[in-house]
Amino acid sequence: MITRQKQRRMNIHARHQQALSNASLHDFIIVEHQNRIGGRVWSADFGQDKTGKPYVVEFGANWLHGVGSGRAENPLVTLSRKHRLENVLDNDSSVLTYDETGYHDYQDLLDLFGHAKQTAYRDAGQMLLANVQDGNARTGFAMAGWNPRWNDMKAQAVEWWNWDCESAASPEASSFIFGVAAENLTFNQFGEDNHMVVDPRGYSTIIEGEASTFLRETQDRRLWLNTHVTKIEHSKKGVKVTNQDGSCISAAYAICTFSLGVLQNDVVQFHPPLPPWKQTAIQKFSMGTYTKIFLQFDTAFWPPDTQYFLYASPTTRGYYPIFQTLSIDGFLPGSNILFATVVGEQAHQVERQPVEKTKQQVLAVLREMFPDKHVPEPRAFGYPRWNSEPWAHGSYSNWPVGTTLEMHQNLRANVDRLWFAGEATSAPYFGFLHGAWFEGREAGEQIAAILQGRRSSTHGEGYCGEYKHYEVLHGTTPVDAYTAINGWPLNSTDL
Repeated sequence: MITRQKQRRMNIHARHQQALSNASLHDFIIVEHQNRIGGRVWSADFGQDKTGKPYVVEFGANWLHGVGSGRAENPLVTLSRKHRLENVLDNDSSVLTYDETGYHDYQDLLDLFGHAKQTAYRDAGQMLLANVQDGNARTGFAMAGWNPRWNDMKAQAVEWWNWDCESAASPEASSFIFGVAAENLTFNQFGEDNHMVVDPRGYSTIIEGEASTFLRETQDRRLWLNTHVTKIEHSKKGVKVTNQDGSCISAAYAICTFSLGVLQNDVVQFHPPLPPWKQTAIQKFSMGTYTKIFLQFDTAFWPPDTQYFLYASPTTRGYYPIFQTLSIDGFLPGSNILFATVVGEQAHQVERQPVEKTKQQVLAVLREMFPDKHVPEPRAFGYPRWNSEPWAHGSYSNWPVGTTLEMHQNLRANVDRLWFAGEATSAPYFGFLHGAWFEGREAGEQIAAILQGRRSSTHGEGYCGEYKHYEVLHGTTPVDAYTAINGWPLNSTDL
């Protein structure tokens, strides 16, 4: 977003503009690549009901995380109630387990991981408080008693279901401390439950509803849809944004809500180039891919009283490992819709290959899972291609192992009058949609405070000015520790 006092933003999070509007700043422009607002909160028509009307499914964000009686309420839960967003408790303990022979009960492994997860998450919180050196989640789980063999495919499926499906990355590729911190804070602060959004208007209803509080209902010239930003020029004096159609906007400040994937793939050119500390932070963090694959059948051949079906491939970890039914009460009853989820390399693979090949692979897995049932061709089949979308280049972010809070602050910090906000710039709620809400609110309020010559009180205390960044990030081992007693007998700089 840019404020022409000035403001404008790319990829809407309505909270930015609402913060400005609440501060009586109305001279802004919202720039959106697509023909809709919402970004990766993305729904689509799929299949059809008995009357021929399509169902609405969520390709992108699908859940309200942290619902229940907590110390505070998740702001997205507040918005869901305000805008009457239909959602239902998602019961991830309602799961049956399968392998290539059909139903195979390995609930004991789910229970074992559950106990180890409780220990690991407590350990990660204590490590953060004690400033203990970070490791990957693989090490954290191993120390908590979970260390499956590489060829124990049922244990690998259980681990995928409990970690990869949340992080869009493997335990080896994920920070232990910060991979756990966002979950700990979300569920301990707000509540223990997840609710799935099943609203026929789409999850983006809450974003559209909030936007309607400060945008006129029709033809508000402050909202530019179908506008592709190609270049951003920035300095201490302001920002100039150039679009693919040749239009441009000059502004005092801009808030970039580009996804981390867009920033990593140089979709937009910055002039001057972003400083090395910023570029390093952008490339350091990971943009994950989380792909839901939807199938609608004429009839439901799966157990009607279970929500999830976990599959352990005999050869490949994360190969179409989880299916969820929407054809149950509270969701989309009678829809006969299943969806599978893949992440990481498996998600990339389904993007690279023809849709028909993906469909046949999914059907082959379902026929292994239900050998006594007739599994027909689906009447509808589809999935998003996240990395082919120029406004996304992935689904959501992952915090890599060994990446410090200071490095994350460099990802978040502004450059000149160019600010950055989104799910990836939130440290405490990294990767969560409510993280984008908090970041949008803070960026908007900070800029409003600067423009009005006052101190922002976002965190309950006066704050004003640019976000801190670190020109140099140092390692955890001081130079004087590189000695023979520590196994370093040579001076590597002399070689």
